[in-house]
Amino acid sequence: MSFNSLENQFVEQIKIHQSIVHKVCGMYRRDPDDRKDLFQEIVIQLWKAFPKFRNEAKISTWIYQISLNVAISDFRKESRKPIRVELSDTLLDISEQHYDDSMDEKVKVLYKAIDQLSEIEKAIIMLYFEEKPNEEIAEIIGITQNNVRVKMTRIREKLRTLMIKEQ
Repeated sequence: MSFNSLENQFVEQIKIHQSIVHKVCGMYRRDPDDRKDLFQEIVIQLWKAFPKFRNEAKISTWIYQISLNVAISDFRKESRKPIRVELSDTLLDISEQHYDDSMDEKVKVLYKAIDQLSEIEKAIIMLYFEEKPNEEIAEIIGITQNNVRVKMTRIREKLRTLMIKEQ
């Protein structure tokens, strides 16, 4: 497979599934500039990993896995150092979706509560909001389905408690 063919396949998949990356960025970063930086870092890591993708899982599952791994590791870094990577014009042509910051008060309270969750809890709740089945959440996060159910029960209770405090 030629480089251009691989690059075109990658760009097409990112265009199709970029909403996944935007959702992950929105979950882990509130500042628009930070979201853009995280989006770029995730796309770079997806590009680096793309030649190794073997279609053993759905492409959306693979994108979630890499996006969450990048977001979580970025979240854990205390000092962020920009990574310089040369990208071709084709890669830079991925259209930018604008993140809608307008939320009603209940959603703001929910996001404030979600901000207080651990990185893994945030990932699980985001996938839950995406209506992913427990089987897929388990595969993306790398835990058992039973562990997903237990964690979801605890996360729901934690969010209820946090939201009551915020109101």
